[in-house]
Formats: sequence, C-alpha cells, structure tokens
Amino acid sequence: MGSGKSTLGRTLSRVTGVSFIDLDAYIENRFHATVREIFASRGEKGFREIERNMLHEVGEMNDVIVACGGGTPCYFDNMDYMNASGTTVLLEAPLNVLHSRLMRGRHKRPLIADKNADELRDFIVKALEERIPHYGKSAHRFSSALLENETEITETAERFINQFLHIMPGEQSAEKTE
Repeated sequence: MGSGKSTLGRTLSRVTGVSFIDLDAYIENRFHATVREIFASRGEKGFREIERNMLHEVGEMNDVIVACGGGTPCYFDNMDYMNASGTTVLLEAPLNVLHSRLMRGRHKRPLIADKNADELRDFIVKALEERIPHYGKSAHRFSSALLENETEITETAERFINQFLHIMPGEQSAEKTE
C-alpha cells in the first residue's frame, strides 16, 4: 500500500503499450462498488475472496501489467499463484515515503481512512512486518521511492524498463519506445 504500484503501472503501460490492470479498480468495475463499499458490505474476508477470484481471472490474461493491492499477496495461495502466472516485482519505498503517500490518500483506503499520522505510521510498520514474508517471495525487487512528480515517474519507469525489459510482456513495444 502506497508503494506506487498504480502510478508506475499506468506509466509503464503508456510507455510500452502493454495493458495495465489495477486489481482494485478491476474489482470495483466488475462489482459496481468501491473497495470501501465491498469491505463494508462483505467484510475483509468477503473482499479477499473476491480479490482472489479476480486475481485468477486477470492471471489468465496475456501481456498485462497487474498492480495488486498491498494485501493481495498475503491471502490464500495468491503469492504462489502470481509467481506461477507471471513475473512478480516487489516495489519498495522507505517508511517515510510510504507514510507521506498514504497520509495524502488515506481517505480512499478503508483500512487506514480513520487513522491519524502516528496511528498510520504504526499501521505501516506492523503491516510491513506481517507482509514481508509474503512479499519476500517476489521474484524481483525494485525501488519505487521516486514517484512524486512527472519527472521522477518517467525516470523511474525508464529505470524499470531497463532493468526488466527481458521479462516485460510486449517486449518489442518497449524496445520501440526507446
């Protein structure tokens, strides 16, 4: 949460021509409800079941970049499924960067919407401690610390493409853009 998955994914899609799917947005579109509304009506357990089913649906698609929610790898067999279905990249950002990003957008996220700055920092630390064993199963790691303005976003996308060009779907499209 807050690592820049959607920001980087949208930019990579634009630059490479490869389709981008934000799993939360995909769920919202399919269920005609926001993640917040789904959490409210079905609880976290119900949401996580939907999330797993939709992950499997997008996992069957070819040549896509998928940004999953921060909790997605931690439930069911999701991380194993993602590794078997494609190439996983863990986006990493320092605690202060995550905190700043999440403070700005916390009202959109049901798990943190009501937290103040200190509570949010504690939540991030605890969530990372719990989730690192799952995140650590990612095939690759990539720093997403610099995504605060258009220049940083573009430069980070270029760095990502240069580092992962050999594994990116639509590789020929990426080569044509450079």
